[in-house]
Amino acid sequence: MIQYPLKSSLIASVLAAAAMSPAFAADHDHISFDMVVSAGAKMCLPDAKAEVNIVSTDTAEDMFIHATGLPPNTDFDFFVIQVPTAPFGLSWYQGDVKTNHKGEAVEHFRGRFNIETFIFAQGPAPVPTVFNDPPFPDAATNPTTNPVQTYHLGLWFNSHQDAQNNGCPATVTPFNGEHNAGIQVLNTSNFDPDKGPLRFLNP
Repeated sequence: MIQYPLKSSLIASVLAAAAMSPAFAADHDHISFDMVVSAGAKMCLPDAKAEVNIVSTDTAEDMFIHATGLPPNTDFDFFVIQVPTAPFGLSWYQGDVKTNHKGEAVEHFRGRFNIETFIFAQGPAPVPTVFNDPPFPDAATNPTTNPVQTYHLGLWFNSHQDAQNNGCPATVTPFNGEHNAGIQVLNTSNFDPDKGPLRFLNP
């Protein structure tokens, strides 16, 4: 049994309430979909997968993730991303996911996870340079961009050493808070690059 009773009961109660609503399907206030193992992790974590449930509460969304087939007692980093595979496009660090002793994890995030999810910058501005170690130091300014919709999800090893310890490539990537993460493990490449799953929630 997953060792997250509070989060598990929260998932059950929220989804049960959504399912009982007569306008549930018509209002498009709930979507469920799978995340699949990334190409770079297929050989080392062939059974990795996750189920994602998102429920809209009008002002924000609740996202519930249940991942299995991962290494036990290991930290991962969860991102909302523009496209599911490299080069990933614009990416937003949403939070951390930690597995239990069985390699399972349940996590709850609250934010904006629907057709309106986007990133933009009206113009360049100074950026705090806090993490400056190579190979991925902080930028000192941001690029200008029109709104970019970000509809995909990705999960990365928090540590390239953890990846290596589990038989995966030890590639260092910037996908954690200190920009020294491991490889991507799960993504939503089961959806087209321009039709990520968040696009289908239109409350």
